[in-house]
Amino acid sequence: MKKILFLALTTAFIACEDAPKDYATLSGKITDKNSDSLVVRTRTYSKTIKVNEDGTFSDTLKVAAGVYNIYDGTEATNMFLKNGFDINITLDTKRFDETVKYTGVGAETSNYLAKKALMQEEMFTSALFDLEEEAFKNKVTEIETKLSEFIEANKTIDSAIYASEKAGLEKLNEGLLGAYSQQKQRTTQMSEFIGKPSPEFVDYENHKGGTTSLADLKGKYVYIDVWATWCGPCKKEIPSLKKVEKQYHGKNIEFVSISIDTPKDHGKWKEMVNDKALGGVQLFADNNWKSQFVQDYKIQGIPRFILIDPAGNIVNADAPRPSSPKLIELFTSLEI
Repeated sequence: MKKILFLALTTAFIACEDAPKDYATLSGKITDKNSDSLVVRTRTYSKTIKVNEDGTFSDTLKVAAGVYNIYDGTEATNMFLKNGFDINITLDTKRFDETVKYTGVGAETSNYLAKKALMQEEMFTSALFDLEEEAFKNKVTEIETKLSEFIEANKTIDSAIYASEKAGLEKLNEGLLGAYSQQKQRTTQMSEFIGKPSPEFVDYENHKGGTTSLADLKGKYVYIDVWATWCGPCKKEIPSLKKVEKQYHGKNIEFVSISIDTPKDHGKWKEMVNDKALGGVQLFADNNWKSQFVQDYKIQGIPRFILIDPAGNIVNADAPRPSSPKLIELFTSLEI
């Protein structure tokens, strides 16, 4: 009788235990939200989560364990999700990457990914690829060491992510050297443009009203930024571009930004120019990637920067980025 009672009590106790959740819970608060929703996505999965007026949100998701991209309509970050997790996110859109923080069940791996993203942002700047080959190789070795130490200091993250990070680190050197080689090849290819009359753009919509053509800007150097609202690396250059514009205000140079957004994102372009108080001449290309100006300059990736002299001839078809010290060196050499 005692055995039967014991078995009955044991069965009842097991039945009362919580069954493992077959979903993840995601909640949080966004300061200065960019939109009324968040999109949680991978190549094969997408779910939109409503963001309330006060920036709070909460929802459940059935997911396969893995890294997901969280997009707020303007910027994005990565996090690790798995059924059973209960994660809370906080961030301030004014300093998106620097403020994103995860707490709750399963948050550790996501915090690792956020910290790593900040490290990579500091390490992989345009200035890295400006280095001479020997200096570049030494810097890559330094980066490998720092990332290796960071990974080893976070062994308690999800085991699959840890293994993936280790494998990725083994390929880092080869990947960076390959990118460096491609950069040098592109520089050589772009040298054929130097000194030739620049391809023209005609009657591009000007954010301030009316239209602007390249011919309207003759008599000054023209530094062109080809970008788009969806381009993360383009947006990373904005603070540096603003700084350079301020430094050369009143000099014999025009700063021109040409958006190659599609027509459906025309509104986003106008909104971003206003929200980020973008300076210079803000233009909207007539046919995004297929615009003749873009095609003539063989632009296949953005951001792309171009420098044209006062006579309308090309100084550099692949000019240094605003964040690169080489840009100011170039301007100084031209006595702008």
